[in-house]
Amino acid sequence: MRIAVAQLTSTTDPDANLTLAADYVRRAKDAGARLVVFPEAMMASFATRAADVAEPLSGPFATRLRELAATVGITIAAGMFTPSDDPDRPRNTLFVAWQGGEASYDKIHLFDVEGFAESDHVTAGDEPVLVEIGGLTFGLAICYDVRFPELFKHYADAGAQVVLVPASWANGPNKRTQWQTLVRARAMDATVYVVGCGQAEPRDPDASRAPLGVGHSLVADPLGAVIAEAGAGPELLIAELDAEAVVRAREKMPVLANTRFGRTPPRPV
Repeated sequence: MRIAVAQLTSTTDPDANLTLAADYVRRAKDAGARLVVFPEAMMASFATRAADVAEPLSGPFATRLRELAATVGITIAAGMFTPSDDPDRPRNTLFVAWQGGEASYDKIHLFDVEGFAESDHVTAGDEPVLVEIGGLTFGLAICYDVRFPELFKHYADAGAQVVLVPASWANGPNKRTQWQTLVRARAMDATVYVVGCGQAEPRDPDASRAPLGVGHSLVADPLGAVIAEAGAGPELLIAELDAEAVVRAREKMPVLANTRFGRTPPRPV
């Protein structure tokens, strides 16, 4: 299965981001991809307040993605913000749309690190989500989730061959190396493909102190080898996924079968 990874820098304007997404969707289709993955916060970058832009899945942002998926004939996965019971703390959502269907995942692990609390601005999800696309089973994750191998192993146990990880990975000392290492490690932990789609590195990194992106989106195979990787700037990355490669990896390195620990989903908060 051919997929596309749309590494770009979203703005604070959802309408402008939809226009940008439409261009990448058509380019992905022209490249023969059946799925195009966009970064976390594709709807609006973290330079804006999530509560100011959050929309239900019936709103204009998700509706336009549905229309694009149906018109172009491709599956679209993109990060957005959706309302929760707390109007000041929406959910950080990965929305997936294809012709005749859709799914959504709310980020489970929130980035409460080094004096910053994403949980002050976002309500955590508590449900792992699997979707079937093109004969493959995909688990859904977002950014900081990549630091938690138990989620990826849970997905593998549930039948996933691929996990999507849209991100807005902030730049900083050693951050690019951490991102690259974590994507590859999660692939090896769960013997799945991991598709890490990050925001591109901003051309003007001093324009905002918000976590925007470090670039270097990558696709790791089930044994952790990088099969496609972007640079720092905007790019449409193309990769091929093979279900049989997952089977071979699990025969060669049966870590899921050999583990003595169980994996369970988180409890609702």
